[in-house]
Amino acid sequence: MKHLIWNVNPNILELGPLQLRWYGLLFVGSFFLGLIILQWVYKREGRNPSVLENLLIYVMVGAVVGARLMHCFAYEPDFYLSHPLEILKVWKGGLASHGGLLGVLIALYIFAKKYNESYMWLLSRVAIPGTLTAAFVRFGNLFNSEILGLPTNKPWGIIFARVDMVPRHPVQLYEAFAYLTLLLILITVYKKVTPAFATKILPGIFLTYMFIVRFLLEYTKTRQADYTTTLPFTTGQMLSMPFIIIGIIWIVWAFKTRRVGLPTK
Repeated sequence: MKHLIWNVNPNILELGPLQLRWYGLLFVGSFFLGLIILQWVYKREGRNPSVLENLLIYVMVGAVVGARLMHCFAYEPDFYLSHPLEILKVWKGGLASHGGLLGVLIALYIFAKKYNESYMWLLSRVAIPGTLTAAFVRFGNLFNSEILGLPTNKPWGIIFARVDMVPRHPVQLYEAFAYLTLLLILITVYKKVTPAFATKILPGIFLTYMFIVRFLLEYTKTRQADYTTTLPFTTGQMLSMPFIIIGIIWIVWAFKTRRVGLPTK
């Protein structure tokens, strides 16, 4: 059985020590595409979109700092505690989505306080383009030949030639397309319900869907953490569980406290 051989250079351009990588381009590009989505949201709800450029900076910094710290201390704590200066070398890779989300939550809270925005409103709207960033990060992982899947004989298995010649689950694509599906779900719900109910329900849908996907797909991934535990779950699964629980509770709360959630015309 023939499998697709993936041997793409992760670098787009190399100018001496400087490198432009597909991962970085996709990561940054997702924020600018997300900015376009938020401009549409702000205009649709009669809000001033002039603050969005500042919001973009807050979210990007929060995402990178949170994702980096989570990767360092949840996945490779021994190495980074022994080499703390390596934490600053983000360009070497190593970002954890769970930490990125926590970083964004903190950044949004700071932004909301400074610009007198509703934190809940902001959180629910940023959840929409957040799914785009999550998908693009996984496409970036594909170009880097990282976050590898377990070996498989399925016809859609991919051989990552930069790693080995073993066909593996393209788990990066599984996640990316799952998150793009979530993007469509969130936009559909956002357009169908009242703005007030959207504020309540969207974060719950985001958390529940995204981290159930993450939890289940861990079963098709190679081990990411540099340590083992006696628990029957991976580090990624254990980090996903609180988000799943919070998401389910959030959805229940949204429906219980809904007053008007009828479709808008």
